[in-house]
Amino acid sequence: MRFILKFVARSIAPRRATSDGLIAVSLLVCAAAHFASALHAAELPTARPNVLFLFADDQRADALGVLGNPTLKTPNLDRLVQRGMVMRNAYCLGANSGAVCTPSRNMLLSGRAYFRWKGPLAPADAPNFPDAMRAAGYETYHHGKRGNTATAIQKRFDHDKYVNDLADRTNGEPCRDIVEGAIGFLEKRPAAKPFFMYLAFSNPHDPRVAADTYRDLYRPDDLPLPANYLPLHPFDNGEMEVRDEKLAPWPRTPEEVRRHLHDYYAVISAMDRHIGRLLAKLDEMKLTENTIVIYSADHGLALGSHGLMGKQSLYDHSMKVPLIVAGPTIRPGQSDALVYLMDIFPTVCDLVGAEVPAGLDGRSFAGVLRGKPTDTRDTLFFAYRDVQRALRDERWKLIRYPEVNVTQLFDLKTDPDEKTNLANDPAQAPRVAAMLARLHEWQKHYGDEAPLTVANPKSAAWVPPAE
Repeated sequence: MRFILKFVARSIAPRRATSDGLIAVSLLVCAAAHFASALHAAELPTARPNVLFLFADDQRADALGVLGNPTLKTPNLDRLVQRGMVMRNAYCLGANSGAVCTPSRNMLLSGRAYFRWKGPLAPADAPNFPDAMRAAGYETYHHGKRGNTATAIQKRFDHDKYVNDLADRTNGEPCRDIVEGAIGFLEKRPAAKPFFMYLAFSNPHDPRVAADTYRDLYRPDDLPLPANYLPLHPFDNGEMEVRDEKLAPWPRTPEEVRRHLHDYYAVISAMDRHIGRLLAKLDEMKLTENTIVIYSADHGLALGSHGLMGKQSLYDHSMKVPLIVAGPTIRPGQSDALVYLMDIFPTVCDLVGAEVPAGLDGRSFAGVLRGKPTDTRDTLFFAYRDVQRALRDERWKLIRYPEVNVTQLFDLKTDPDEKTNLANDPAQAPRVAAMLARLHEWQKHYGDEAPLTVANPKSAAWVPPAE
């Protein structure tokens, strides 16, 4: 560019102010301007990609057909997996209440751990996902569940809509209304701006009602039980009688667990159908090639694993979530990198060229998605109220229950279902001590003051309440 301007200046200087000279100069200036414009356009980045973020409620990491559950029929999400990057170790950090979705969604949209704020909701006057995307020139759209959500932050979206949770969960077509609203937005949106669409589904949370079209895909008697199925949890984890645990009687019989799995799978298949309609709309409007699609969930669910039914534990079935990212610049494949849900916010900012706000606990894993060497987390810290704390690294996971003085240690490489507790093996004593020390360091980092030991722990024995 500088060379062109210098050349024009040198060419103009010696010319006399004749008609021919002025014409020649004009032509030269126009040609130079045209070339400079073309050069500048070539240096500019391509149009920022759209972002479609699909966020389920209560979906386990293995609750997709292609991600380890061949019983489940999810053809549309399976296709998304095949063209995207699957983050195999994506987690919710934990919760300060039994309604795990509340802190999970607040951490997601704020990019910060729940220890950073007081009360149930992250403040909207701090950096947040919708503000960052809107500042980057995006038309922002939210439609989702009303209960237990980051309402203050969600009001920052240009379009902020809510679904009737109970109606959405009981009309037989879960997610239909949210998907139809999203399709309507796509058809009428201002085409000059990229969109950031956050669809916060209220399924497959209970009550789970799906039309016979989806229920008939499964025979309850044929559904395999979870690999870590137990009739009862072996000890008091500090949250044995929360609402979710009362959804099935004790002990959990195989028949009762299969009944719940039938409802759960049918709802997920219904969700898959409607999500497929939305993805087909992107194809129809020729938006797919320039749209980043993310699929995840706020947390998992036990459904008979370890004798539990809910999400109020730090086992992988409750804290681990599906996380799929597909779209431009994303390398298809799988990654074992350790990530939190709150890492999605800075990652999307990185992917679209938006500014990543300072002060986030979330860390971008955009480099992983692009297949480039990048720094990743070596450990993850987890917390549930003041009754459970956990730490995992690439291979090992430790869970501590201070109120009953119980420690669990699992080798996730050989025991991914967390069935064999190695914490009392003398050979593992140094590992347990090192992981407890690292766990305490994470507590200090987040300002978590919950003790890992208590002076007078209660008995770990637990007896189910009489019916």
